[in-house]
Amino acid sequence: MSDEQEQTEAEEVDAEAEATEEETETESEAEGLQDGDFVELAYTARTVEEGQLVDTTDPDVAEEEGVGDQGTFEPRTIVLGAGHIFEGVEADIIGEEVGHSGSVTISAEEAFGEYDQEQVKTVSADKIPEDDRYPGAQVTIDGEQGYLETIIGGRARVDYNHPLAGEAIEYDYEVLDTVEDRTEQAEGLLGMFLDVDLEMYIQTDEVEEEQLVESDEEESEAADEDEEDAEPEYETVTVEKETLYIESTPQLSFNQQWMMQKQQIAQQLMDRTGIDRVIIQETIDGSGMGMPGMMGGMGGMGGMGGAEGEEDLEAALEEADVDAEDIVDELDEE
Repeated sequence: MSDEQEQTEAEEVDAEAEATEEETETESEAEGLQDGDFVELAYTARTVEEGQLVDTTDPDVAEEEGVGDQGTFEPRTIVLGAGHIFEGVEADIIGEEVGHSGSVTISAEEAFGEYDQEQVKTVSADKIPEDDRYPGAQVTIDGEQGYLETIIGGRARVDYNHPLAGEAIEYDYEVLDTVEDRTEQAEGLLGMFLDVDLEMYIQTDEVEEEQLVESDEEESEAADEDEEDAEPEYETVTVEKETLYIESTPQLSFNQQWMMQKQQIAQQLMDRTGIDRVIIQETIDGSGMGMPGMMGGMGGMGGMGGAEGEEDLEAALEEADVDAEDIVDELDEE
């Protein structure tokens, strides 16, 4: 064998070894939890400087901090790589396994931003509703949300920084499990977005839809020559669509985030779980508020459940954190 042949064979062996090494590294890199995985996460986040509670899934911690009545505190389902938690925490989880726990310090810049003194501005007090003219009130002025610092005479100082701007965050977490069932994935995402517990299920439906009729290339060229302005032809076909059905509740109907972002939330559900569409179902079972136009004017006699219905509606509004007067004002403006 010539020296040239030996050198060629050696180069081929080296190339194969290098390719095998790269494949091994790729497989190694893909081990453990990865972007796109649904995981059930328990965590508690506090400010580094003063230990102020930022968020928690632990009901005992919530009770100790006096916020146990301000929501549901339980492990949350999130999607890695989807921006549901701080990037630094995601990076710490990637490649790990279920059962892994850790503690990550998130810088102020990555958390809620550095404090910017220029975001503290003086505005006319006339722009602030009288009921909100006290220090600490959350106000919205010219589309910007801020917090009222002081109000003197006709001028007010409003801080448009996030309340936790400038604070580094200590984030303690544990990966409890992965979530494979798609219905559970959808339940977890909606619970994270809206903090509501809803009944839902996925089923495959046969749906009729219009599809463009595509002709072969020769027919298409002939059609282009003879009828340049011809209308496109469609046909009705039956297709299968995986549908997520969600049972609506008053808490969902009056949830402000749902009212403002239902399209974006539904799109995330479809993108993350692979379903084709989302349908919100409302069930009316006859135990509602009655018919004001018919029975409501009959004083103490009527009202098909009127008083009880009003109480139910008020309870739903309170649980959904919606001000009934705000809704009336919005309806009047329309």
